[in-house]
Amino acid sequence: MSSKLLTFFFVLSLVAIHQIPVVTCRQWCMAMPNASDEQLQANIDYACSNGVDCTQIQPGGVCYEPNTLYDHASYVMNAYYQSHGRIEDSCRFNRSSCWVFVDPSYGSCVYYT
Repeated sequence: MSSKLLTFFFVLSLVAIHQIPVVTCRQWCMAMPNASDEQLQANIDYACSNGVDCTQIQPGGVCYEPNTLYDHASYVMNAYYQSHGRIEDSCRFNRSSCWVFVDPSYGSCVYYT
């Protein structure tokens, strides 16, 4: 059997048991994992004061848990990006952001596109 055919069957078997994340042409704006706490807080403050509804990351909100600056910043940074035209400039955040192409939503916390 050719290596291409074996690779195809391997990938197909992984898809069948749901171990490969679904990658789409959609993109989300997320915080860089190595961004400082100060930069993440600045990003939250900026997005929340510029049109983003930040109630979802407040206690009791569907995106409050996990209660980390990284997760809260990622949620509001993406909300800012999505609500400000999905243009590159709306996901700069002083070079503390990155693009992801796998939906970061979890549970009831939906990262919109």
